[in-house]
Amino acid sequence: MKKSIIPILLSFVLVLAGCVNTKSDVNDGGKKNGEAVEIELLGMTSDQDDLNIVRDQLSKAGFKVKLNLQPDYGSFSAQEDAGNYDLSMSGWTTVTGNPDYAVRSLFITGGDYSRISDEEVDKLIEKASTETPEEYVQTYKELEQRLVFDKAYIAPLYRNYKTQAVNKDVLNADTVRLSKSRSLAWEDIDFNDSSKRDTEPLILSQSNPTLTSLDPIKGNDGSINMLNTNMYVRLVNLTDDDQVTSDASLSWNHTIAEGNSEYYFILRDDINFAKITDKKAVDTGERVGAEDVIFSLNRAKDKNSVPDHRTYTLHEHIDTVEVVTDLSELESVTQSDGSGTIREGLEEGLDTKISELVADKTAVDNGAGKYQVVKLTTTKPFPQVLNYLAHQSAGIVSQKQVESINTYDVAEFDVNKDIPYGDQNTVTEGPSYDNHLYASGPYILSYKNDYEAEFLKNPAYMPGTENEPNISTVTVRFIKDADSTLSALRNGEIYVYYGVPETKYDVVENDSKLRLQRIESNAATYMLFNPSEKREVGKSEDLRKAILYSINQQDFIDFYQGNVIKAVSTVSPLVDTGNELVADKEKAQEHLNKYLESK
Repeated sequence: MKKSIIPILLSFVLVLAGCVNTKSDVNDGGKKNGEAVEIELLGMTSDQDDLNIVRDQLSKAGFKVKLNLQPDYGSFSAQEDAGNYDLSMSGWTTVTGNPDYAVRSLFITGGDYSRISDEEVDKLIEKASTETPEEYVQTYKELEQRLVFDKAYIAPLYRNYKTQAVNKDVLNADTVRLSKSRSLAWEDIDFNDSSKRDTEPLILSQSNPTLTSLDPIKGNDGSINMLNTNMYVRLVNLTDDDQVTSDASLSWNHTIAEGNSEYYFILRDDINFAKITDKKAVDTGERVGAEDVIFSLNRAKDKNSVPDHRTYTLHEHIDTVEVVTDLSELESVTQSDGSGTIREGLEEGLDTKISELVADKTAVDNGAGKYQVVKLTTTKPFPQVLNYLAHQSAGIVSQKQVESINTYDVAEFDVNKDIPYGDQNTVTEGPSYDNHLYASGPYILSYKNDYEAEFLKNPAYMPGTENEPNISTVTVRFIKDADSTLSALRNGEIYVYYGVPETKYDVVENDSKLRLQRIESNAATYMLFNPSEKREVGKSEDLRKAILYSINQQDFIDFYQGNVIKAVSTVSPLVDTGNELVADKEKAQEHLNKYLESK
């Protein structure tokens, strides 16, 4: 997920010459034709603290530095696309818990956000994607080595913590989970006084009131990630420490066949779709079944299934999805870990073993041994497909309902007259309100306005189990800035602040009614070099390395009072490669001299 936590201001460009504190601090040996080598740093006004640290470090290393500060993400992107930078501020949060997501879009040739084209990087990314976690550590180590140290395509700055603040006077803080990748799970949260479950709402917040889409495949951003995660069930989930699990998902169990290309899921029968009638959540009576899984994943992988499909690249490794009706297939295929047959893996822990496999979801009866099993085949061995299936974009929608809404021709879609499934206007109070959502998850959006959105408990989501949602109503308040959100939390206007900034930790910790929860996140902040031959950094590996070894990550740790962590790349939060970037003035000068000698 591309870093975009940027406040929007009026568009302008502010270019500042880098300044030097004292002459003794400065390396005077980095001059070309009597002039210091100039480096342009591109970022946004919200990144100014980080950019000032980088500027000062490079100035002390003998570079002449100027800042190109942009007020918002759109202006920043325009400058980046135009190539008006030597290094641009970049960040990435891996929201799927797997390292392939941490590198594919960013660094593979032709990736969604990639500005790099390196055959060796491509080969290593593809190789690692076919390997199990036990196998891929060495491959990602080699990838990181080439990306950072051998070619200096990026200059890492730091990793972040993931945090949230909880009003422990109102909520049982132990029920408020904090996961590395998964968004906040609402169904587990409970009040200290459980008698309030049906009479008072759980009040949360987010900054953006404009929702990209309530169709899970049409958005992958902060406006809808948490919302869609809680509205649509998936085949698997992620644990809080990023392990793939069937717990609280649509499947009782899942297993991988020998060869790592075939994946089997045995579905549970206690989830129905919910809908909104008169702004109340009701059970549609329609079970969430294999037909809906097949429909949802086929549209998820198909770029042309909907207009403005924003998540298809996450699912491009899916080849086929089908329902299995031949029980002998489960008995003749071995699990990839050699622990037994697919049937044995799927039946592990089931109260009732499989007696029959059915194609029609209306014929399912788990208590009588009648199950549906879905088989997913990938285009190549790709164990990390399971992490992508845990992402909100793999949420299961109702085939019947989506097809009844999306009657338009995708190629001829007209935004002015066609109303797609999940359009936020259909759930916004006013003349356009016509809620057509069918939710397979624990909650369904009832309505929204500019102030808040109200979600109601799905009455047919695993009723009577430990996964049934505790609180009946969730209200999400739209609060734009960090100071106002923190104030609302402290005043009891919201009960959880998801994503507390580093600069606000002390405020939370000093408030007796609040608890700060913090874990190491999957987020990394780094500087991206301009690869264009029009820029000296794009042409010279030595110049890039001179800059790389001038970066001292300890300065960032000190500035943020220990609330950030050292990083090497976007892989760092997920795989312990053993690599480390150490600032080295001698190496920096050596590479700078080589660059100057080549001119």
